[in-house]
Amino acid sequence: MVNIRGYLSANFTKSFLTIFLPLFFIISLVYLVKISALTAQIQITFGELLQLFGYFIPPIIFYTLPISFVTAVAVVLLRLSGDNELIALFSLGFPSKNIIYPLMLIAVLFSVLLLIISFAAMPQTKQLFNAFKENKKEEMSFNIIPEELGQRFGSYYIYAKSEAKGKFQNIVIYNQDKNQSDQIFSAHNGLLGKSSGVFALELFDGKGYTFAPDKIQQITYRHLQLYDTLRKNGSEIEDIGNFVKKSLTDIQRQRKLLFFIFISLIPILSLYLVASFAIINPRYQKNHLFVLVGLAAFYFYIIAFALERKGTVGWLIISIAATFAIGYWLFRRQVRRFF
Repeated sequence: MVNIRGYLSANFTKSFLTIFLPLFFIISLVYLVKISALTAQIQITFGELLQLFGYFIPPIIFYTLPISFVTAVAVVLLRLSGDNELIALFSLGFPSKNIIYPLMLIAVLFSVLLLIISFAAMPQTKQLFNAFKENKKEEMSFNIIPEELGQRFGSYYIYAKSEAKGKFQNIVIYNQDKNQSDQIFSAHNGLLGKSSGVFALELFDGKGYTFAPDKIQQITYRHLQLYDTLRKNGSEIEDIGNFVKKSLTDIQRQRKLLFFIFISLIPILSLYLVASFAIINPRYQKNHLFVLVGLAAFYFYIIAFALERKGTVGWLIISIAATFAIGYWLFRRQVRRFF
């Protein structure tokens, strides 16, 4: 019994990897093209490119794993049927339900993995991607170009004579405060950076002047920091608990969760359904692999997208129960009563 289960698991693993890896790389190329399109808006390094691609790994796995599982199950069962290996097992008294048990264990593990990815990894990586993109756009907006007039840093107008080794030289800044007083700061050099999520300009060795209608003020400083308080990076990473909690009141989020749940359960829901048509007697039944996989994928994703558009918790429960019941009934009718 153990050897047969190991044999089935080994065959499934080979078929699954043969299907999953090409799909994974093909969809990865699509996402890499999507990431490369961002370079028209922001500048990123090769390390940041890999970081962005890492954010897309959870959705790539989420969308490729279910269809890979369905296809792998169909391929394994049809090949073993075509080679008469399943017929030999059935002739030796090995019941058809015991063919399903090792695959059901794999299906449960895959569904748990998909649920973790959809509820934990995907919302977090999506937020990290958006935060990264917004941060890069802010950095681009503060890309000070030497010898160019009209550049702004928050409410300040800034001019830099030159740049060397990441430091700006001979900087002049102008600002008008709430009291309509003119402020001018000059510095020998300065650095542009970020402090506590807010962009900051550090000035070194300079002077500052404030021109009011009735007086003029002057300061001399060695180190001065200016903060952009007009635009702060307000990206906050929402944890899983808040994400699910908001889904209880936000109908769009709730339907997205229904979509995630149904897609995550495809490995469990599809097993009996696919096995009903993949376990065949090759002398009397034909191999319809592509039709079987295509119809199964079409059926599951139509229901998933319907739940995403107009689904409710009740419809999710009905869809799960009906799909599993239909698959189990077909398995008993098509396979179990004969083997």
